[in-house]
Amino acid sequence: MSATAYLIGVSAPCAAAVLGATLPVGRRLLGAALLSAVGCLAALAGAGEVLLSGHPFALHSAEVLPLTGVDVSLDPLGALFVAITAIVGLAVSCYSIGYGAYSNAGRTTTAVLPAFLATLLLVPAASSVATFMAAWELMALTSLLALLGDHRRRSETRDAAQWYAAMTHIGAAAILFGLVLLAARSGGQSFAAIAAHRRELSMPLRSGVFVLALVGFASKAGAVPLHVWLPRAHPEAPSPVSALMSGAMVNLGVYGILRVGEVLLGGGELWWWLLVAALGVTSAFFGALHAAAGTDLKRLLAYSTVDNVGLVLLGVGAAGALQSDGDRVLAGLALLAALFHLANHALFKSGLFLAAGAVQHSTGTRDLDRLGGLARKMPVTAVLFGIGALSISAVPGSNGFASEWLLFEGLLQGFASHSAATQAALLAGVAALAITGGLTATAFVKAIGVGFLGQPRSEEAREANDAAPSMLAGMGILAVACVALGVVPGVALPTFERVAADGLAGGAPHALRPGIGIDLAAARGAIDPALVVAGLLAVFLLAGIAVRFAPRPAQLRHPRRGEVWGCGRELQTARMEITATSFAEPLQRVFADVLRPDRDLEVTHADESRYFAEAISFHQCVDDALERLAYLPVIAAVVSWGRLARRVPNGSVHRYLAFGFAAVLVVLVVLG
Repeated sequence: MSATAYLIGVSAPCAAAVLGATLPVGRRLLGAALLSAVGCLAALAGAGEVLLSGHPFALHSAEVLPLTGVDVSLDPLGALFVAITAIVGLAVSCYSIGYGAYSNAGRTTTAVLPAFLATLLLVPAASSVATFMAAWELMALTSLLALLGDHRRRSETRDAAQWYAAMTHIGAAAILFGLVLLAARSGGQSFAAIAAHRRELSMPLRSGVFVLALVGFASKAGAVPLHVWLPRAHPEAPSPVSALMSGAMVNLGVYGILRVGEVLLGGGELWWWLLVAALGVTSAFFGALHAAAGTDLKRLLAYSTVDNVGLVLLGVGAAGALQSDGDRVLAGLALLAALFHLANHALFKSGLFLAAGAVQHSTGTRDLDRLGGLARKMPVTAVLFGIGALSISAVPGSNGFASEWLLFEGLLQGFASHSAATQAALLAGVAALAITGGLTATAFVKAIGVGFLGQPRSEEAREANDAAPSMLAGMGILAVACVALGVVPGVALPTFERVAADGLAGGAPHALRPGIGIDLAAARGAIDPALVVAGLLAVFLLAGIAVRFAPRPAQLRHPRRGEVWGCGRELQTARMEITATSFAEPLQRVFADVLRPDRDLEVTHADESRYFAEAISFHQCVDDALERLAYLPVIAAVVSWGRLARRVPNGSVHRYLAFGFAAVLVVLVVLG
């Protein structure tokens, strides 16, 4: 039953792509979206059965790929990623109905989105090198085409697509090289054959393959310093594509690291996982800092994806390091926390991207400095964005808090009886959690306070309207899931615990006690988010009753009323309010050596006297320091070499013969 449901889940989005390319304008959006939603429900049913039963299924077909055929096998680890993708895909399918009608989506855009979704569902079930690489490259191709949906109107979209194409091909080359090395030394290209022969492989070979896989998969996950494509591509992609990229595609980078490092290579050495943890700490801090300093709403969300992927990699690295030290209980707890946070991030970040897309389509801008007052104009979108913001800020009672609390407990409990290197990594992880938590809260206080509260700062914000019902429904699906996993996380945690045990080489014992809250059997730690939420609601209710019915002094019986954001002033205008740029300015001063903001102040003096300023213009840009310092010089060198190389083919036959003679001579010397 699970195999049939999964096959329907992959086939239905493929059929939806055909409908999107062939149906008339009035029907293709609805037809493609409904068929994609059916596919997501079927894939969720198939993956759910594997997760609940623990019994994988395997399929083989020799009629698709020549010579090798297609090998598909869905185990609990892959089923978790399929289930997460299916939930996000279901929400995106609903959202795309209204979004596509508003943006006048063409045939190509309508067809590519479900095709991209189908590849996302296929990658976690691929069980051979050929099948995996075919699915991986199809995912890269369809995501690139989906990103290029608006390339005719925006040159930034073309630039982002070039960066994404380059990084994804570099990553795919590293993954292919590593997997081919494994297949060549294992006597077969199926994942089962590779895992069965891993003990026969030398440790240098296994280490080399892991590093290649880490480079390839970390580039897809958006880990620093391989993240440069992500803050470019996510803001420029259509919002349904951004949601799938951030909520599903980057997850597959983490899946690849776990599949190769734990399942195929059997865990490996301590330094592997310390390297993963170091990538996680660096990514978390770098992403959170840029998110807190940014003013572009979708770019802010893109950098927060780098931040949260870093937290997930931190948990994965801590799990591998604890496993190498022989502590399987805490290793299972750390991996459980990482997988749970990965799922939570997929839910709240997809919802935030969809809400940002609704804001952009209603106002025509992503610049927070030009927004404001949207809570009145777009109340439902504001509430749904607020749920995602509370979740990503790890407010108690949210799903982000539940997973980050689990990760924090796993790191803290791992300090005892472990190697110095592992303790240092865990200490760095605790510090990263604390620092990035504050930076993330700062970023989303800015996003809500500047973007949704206060007064409108532009005519577009004053005339904004709430999103279409189908768009709100898509965001609502994700918001409900966030609330459910935040209030009663214990309902879903046993499933994540089984997946974590299956994902670790050798398994892991139980670390949780059953219940609707979180109760750690392996350590002294427990929390019941439902009681926290109930207590907070009771406090707010009692405070409201007290304010409403408590006796007031005579001077307060007839209070003077004013605007909420007026600070007691009689007149409040939008120019008096804090902007996103000014909100982030103190933080930029503190971290100026990391962010290196580019400021431009232009003063126009009055004609009568230069002592009087007629106008003052201030512009500030925070670019990516790693991109500027590491990538742009390399690109400039390649361009210079390309210009030099164009001088070589000048049409001279003698020069061509000389080049051929030199090449033959070099080959003979090397072979001799």
